[in-house]
Amino acid sequence: MLLNVEALAKKENLTYSEMADAMEYLYKLDYHPVAVKFFWDETEYNNFKAEKVPGPKMTVCQIALASRMNNYIVKANADNLMCGNAKTCFGFRAASDEEVDGHVKYTADWDFAKECLLAKPMLPLGKLKGFMTAPLGKTPVEPDVVFMVVNALQAYHILNDYIGGKKVPTLQFNHTVNSAVCGGMAWCYNEQKPNMNTMCAGSYTSGKTEKGELNLFIPGGDIGALAGQLVRRTAKYGGPSMVGSPGQEWPGLHVCKKCPMVKFKDAE
Repeated sequence: MLLNVEALAKKENLTYSEMADAMEYLYKLDYHPVAVKFFWDETEYNNFKAEKVPGPKMTVCQIALASRMNNYIVKANADNLMCGNAKTCFGFRAASDEEVDGHVKYTADWDFAKECLLAKPMLPLGKLKGFMTAPLGKTPVEPDVVFMVVNALQAYHILNDYIGGKKVPTLQFNHTVNSAVCGGMAWCYNEQKPNMNTMCAGSYTSGKTEKGELNLFIPGGDIGALAGQLVRRTAKYGGPSMVGSPGQEWPGLHVCKKCPMVKFKDAE
């Protein structure tokens, strides 16, 4: 392996760079995990040194994309957002009847659409000053949330390692009619629990997620326990896979479990 799993497994605390390296290599992630930081102080936000800021207004999905795929540290505030759903979920504005009109397509019922809107996870109204997204491996601050775009079997392994690392036997998630990424971040932050949801219309079309992936969110304070469990488990079994016999290199090798026709023997 290119990664020294044995050495990492002996460390009491991993750096964010080591966490990212372990997760990207062992889970075979397609994208960088994204560290998300919420700024509640205007001065702290203004003084934060980012590599990039949005030019035109963007969605949260597009802003996170720059960290997930282009390795940039980005900061943004309400003035940078064109996505009304994100403004509401991040507490930059209050929910309104006008916003309900855009939700009726999900319910075919205006009153129930309003109920669905008001049930979304939201950060405290008027408190957030801005936010940062950065590749986990180069985050300059402790993240509030770590956001990942993963396939189903990657999610399976990540969440199982969360369970093992945090000693929490089951997990439950929050799905809303849209606002998958912004609402997913808000719910993870508010509840301090992992979250997983499908793409919404915005995250599918604006977030460059065309391959049917899932959105996954881990509380920032828990990412060390998750990554630590991953490297300890891999060191014990020889590989990260939990599918079939443990210890294979690829998490989610696409073969039938215990199929007698898929069997290898030593070469002569």
